[in-house]
Amino acid sequence: MTFRKFAAASTVSLLALGSAAQAQTQIDWWHAMGGELGEKTEALATAFNAAQSEFVVVPSYRGTYTETMTGAIAAFRAGEQPDIVQVFEVGTGTMMAAEGAIVPVYQLMADAGADFDPNAFLPAVVGYYTDPEGRMLSMPFNSSTPIMYYNKNVFAAAGLDPAQPPRTWAEVEAFSRQIMSSGAAECGFTTGWVSWVQLENFSAWHNQQIGTLENGFGGLETELTFNGPVQVRHWENLARWQQEGVFQYGGPGGGADAPPMFYSQTCGMYMNSSASRAGVLNNTPDFEVGIGMLPYYDDVAGAPQNSIIGGATLWVLAGGSADEQRGVAAFFNFLSSSEVQAQWHQDTGYLPITQAAYELSEAQGYYTANPGADTSIMQMTLNAPTPNSKGLRFGNYVQIRGVIDEEFQRLLAGDVDAQGALDAVVARGNVLIREFEAAN
Repeated sequence: MTFRKFAAASTVSLLALGSAAQAQTQIDWWHAMGGELGEKTEALATAFNAAQSEFVVVPSYRGTYTETMTGAIAAFRAGEQPDIVQVFEVGTGTMMAAEGAIVPVYQLMADAGADFDPNAFLPAVVGYYTDPEGRMLSMPFNSSTPIMYYNKNVFAAAGLDPAQPPRTWAEVEAFSRQIMSSGAAECGFTTGWVSWVQLENFSAWHNQQIGTLENGFGGLETELTFNGPVQVRHWENLARWQQEGVFQYGGPGGGADAPPMFYSQTCGMYMNSSASRAGVLNNTPDFEVGIGMLPYYDDVAGAPQNSIIGGATLWVLAGGSADEQRGVAAFFNFLSSSEVQAQWHQDTGYLPITQAAYELSEAQGYYTANPGADTSIMQMTLNAPTPNSKGLRFGNYVQIRGVIDEEFQRLLAGDVDAQGALDAVVARGNVLIREFEAAN
């Protein structure tokens, strides 16, 4: 069902949130989705606007995640804020600390009298955006998690089973060496987002603490702790594998060099966001892509646990009229409906945020027709999240990710060992957290 068809079928339920007004109430929505994703985001607003006549959502692209968040905060201080702003997951701590600037979603929905059940959302998704009492602070929108992509043609040429991705890091190393020795490809694997994939998610996947106070969910006094023996062991291996050609570094931040290394068949395996799936498939017409879960060390107790999300969520900024807030509530109900969520998930590769949307996609035969498209959901829901694996919430975390990149590059250059690199990440990161604490 298309957004427009669903919107037409949803008119009655949406209007139940409030009586029709003579003039439409405008809802301003600032987002960070460019290109094709931006077009699909705009289509959501168009469908909602066509479904009812009381509210009109006006989406506006505002640049990168960082630019969108900082722009919205500046606009709030100037009294010119939008009603809704899209903020990436590592901005959660900053938004929570913006006292008086936000309206929590649980409060918004209750005030609007909306039929809203937070238990309908996938726990591994919604847990990232709740307060210590479990109340939803913002609306999950585009959530993803890292997974493994692999080249089935390279696997076959190397004498590996194309239907079997590696499960463990020992298998990643063994498969990589077989790929290289056979001449099927010159490198085993690469990765995007070293910070997100090879430290944050690696820690959660192995049920290792990322920071005190439940990874920062328990308060601003948290401290980073992801310099333990399991994380040190993994970074030691990454550095050794880089020297031996088994692994090729894709660069800082999102790792812009990593996708071309996979697309060109230089590396046989590639770890990055599940939301990259459509892009990966579009850029690999010359070979068949397989999808698997993240690898793990099978001698680490509790592994594999569950991965954690990336992406962004929708925050409601204070200062809007009662009518605007009713409109936001109506729009959020629309976005979280199973039909809209299933279509969004299928069109973009982002996770469905509700169990009903996942079940609808399954009933529609989407996963049968698109093998591997449910890997991210299976990985996220493999086990109930623990205090170590429900996510992270630290102030100044955008800057901390920059520190992670700097120290990882020092490790690869041989300027420091893995313990020293991660100790430096923790020490420098804790200084940034204390600065955020002092300011908030």
